[in-house]
Amino acid sequence: MNDEDPTAIHVDQVLAHPPRKVWRALTEPQLLERWLRMPNDIKPVVGHRFELLADPVPAAGFAGGPVACEVLAVEPERLLSISWGPEWTVTWRLEPEGKGTRLFLSHEGFDPDDEFQRMSRRIMGGGWRTGVPKALARVLDEIPDQAP
Repeated sequence: MNDEDPTAIHVDQVLAHPPRKVWRALTEPQLLERWLRMPNDIKPVVGHRFELLADPVPAAGFAGGPVACEVLAVEPERLLSISWGPEWTVTWRLEPEGKGTRLFLSHEGFDPDDEFQRMSRRIMGGGWRTGVPKALARVLDEIPDQAP
């Protein structure tokens, strides 16, 4: 997490899987649910509205439930950007690196003057940097690669 930018979370990770496989994990509802742990009905189509069913986070005062999202930008196997609730934008950018993929995540739109937003950034930043990358890598290890 870039602590110099109180409005965003930025993560850069290298995955030992090709972009086509990482793309599947980002855009197929059942795969996205496996690593993000949120049921959803995502489709990689600009304008598609969907929900992420989030668990409660009592420490942040979040009751859980559906989070309204919309697909904002799609470049297959390169970029996926979604709105995450009314305040935030989450963007994944994929770049081939050797036989794997460098995945850049940006979660933007946090209000540093709002206590709930600061706490959300801190909690989500920890998740995006630790548990989520491990869960994503585990799912990628488990699914077959579908050659082009």
